[in-house]
Amino acid sequence: MKGQNPVRILDARGNPMVRATPSRSALTARGNIPYDAADRTGAYTADWNPYLYSPDGEMNPWRDTIVARMRDLVRNDGWASGAITRVLDNAVGANFRPIAKPDWQALAYYTGIKGFDATWAYEYAKAMDASYRTFSSSDGRWCDAQRRLTIPQMIRVAFRHRLIDGDNLIQPQWRPERCAPGRARYATAMQLLDPDRLSNPMMGFDQHNMRGGVEIDEDGVAVAYHIRAAHQGDWFSAGKSLHWDRIERETEWGRPTMIHDYDSDRADQHRGGVGILGPVVGRLKMLFRADTAEVDSTILNSIFGAWLESPMDPEFAEETFNTGDKIGAFQEARADYHADTRLRIPGVGPNLPQLFPTETLKQLDTKRPSSGYPVFQKAFLRNIAQAAGMSAQQVSNDWSDVNYSSARGAMLEFWKTMTRRRDDFASGTCQPIFRCFVEEAHEVDDVPLPSGAPEFFEFPEAYARAKWVGPGRGWIDPVAEVKGAILGMDSALMDFDEICAEQGVDGDDMIQARAQTIKRFKDAGLQPPSWAGMGLNDVPANQTIKDPEAQ
Repeated sequence: MKGQNPVRILDARGNPMVRATPSRSALTARGNIPYDAADRTGAYTADWNPYLYSPDGEMNPWRDTIVARMRDLVRNDGWASGAITRVLDNAVGANFRPIAKPDWQALAYYTGIKGFDATWAYEYAKAMDASYRTFSSSDGRWCDAQRRLTIPQMIRVAFRHRLIDGDNLIQPQWRPERCAPGRARYATAMQLLDPDRLSNPMMGFDQHNMRGGVEIDEDGVAVAYHIRAAHQGDWFSAGKSLHWDRIERETEWGRPTMIHDYDSDRADQHRGGVGILGPVVGRLKMLFRADTAEVDSTILNSIFGAWLESPMDPEFAEETFNTGDKIGAFQEARADYHADTRLRIPGVGPNLPQLFPTETLKQLDTKRPSSGYPVFQKAFLRNIAQAAGMSAQQVSNDWSDVNYSSARGAMLEFWKTMTRRRDDFASGTCQPIFRCFVEEAHEVDDVPLPSGAPEFFEFPEAYARAKWVGPGRGWIDPVAEVKGAILGMDSALMDFDEICAEQGVDGDDMIQARAQTIKRFKDAGLQPPSWAGMGLNDVPANQTIKDPEAQ
């Protein structure tokens, strides 16, 4: 305290010990900075001074540059293209589809109608699934405003936009003029839009209520979208590219008129713009250049390069070039020698020439320090894999350095990321599409509904509830993993429908298919095989499932 003598600490010899002033630094920062991350004078942080941008401020001004570079890499670089394709195939695949799961409990609670039960839900779901297949995969492509793609194909393209561009746009439209016998059954059609066309009118700067083409209200809610009439890169549509259409987000009764989906990394973010490979764009470009240099070097090293030396001193060369006699005689002697002299080796190709006296043949040295390139490449691929949420083996398609346990662990981690991406995309993009369809199906189709059921717009969330199923996760070791799934179901730790969904199939379809298969065996007078599951209800699972070696 002030006014008191400080306590002196003496060593063993009675001399005062000097104590260093304790530092508030965690590890290396100087001064009184409690966090190394805040040190502005350190050797590694002095020149590191990023600006604190807002979510839209750090993205929208540079969005076009980032997206253009991403697309160029995916177009021309095999590693980038393969990473995007792998994520796309695992998350949505070729037939990303809904399985209707109406919330009959919510409807029963909301209305008090006892007709809303599990039996009704099953009948309603099967009817809705059948109608959706007619809508989404018709041969005439009536579900697409441009009549080019089916709904699963549109979903795949939209998800690709989300992976590369950071966001995707789909405009639900109402086209009743297309409905006729032999043509469209439903007036609902989807228009897939390029996210580049979503921008501020006349390319203006972001404002309080306008963020990258998204018009927001005081609460930050997106209320409308401003879409160019044509892409700015189409020179033949230059006039239209200077016109913007304002499209509201939804109708008065809640039907979507524009579906805008993106990964949100921060609060108050209104646009996407950085795909999954955004953090490693620079490294991908470096790896592309390194791969090109490696190939060029390999080609050069595969060429046999050599030259012939002849002992012509400067004086002889000067006299020869002045007179033209000696060089001619020398070259004629060499030519005659090579024409007459051959080294013949029986059974080995053509004749080999011998060198003229005083000639020397020298070869190019092909050595170069590239033996460590595979290790260098693998390190880069691991960085890319981390950004994409994949394993390095999935990026390179090289599984030679992993065993079952490590591969299984990598796939489980990868599947977590893919499930999250799939669920986010399903709720943000696919579910609004399904909602638009179910709304019209209630008007067009004879949907099974109990007496007194409310209209669709009264409870759309319950009627249009669905589970989206994509490609199956697959098995690394089918015997072990199928056995584990069966034991999990027998112990009530796993659900049959969930296991089927993980493998990309509908549980109800599996049951119906098995019932039909067993019936076909019986109708043919054959005993159903053991895999049909007949008569095994009383046998423990650990006895019915055996390893191939034990069988």
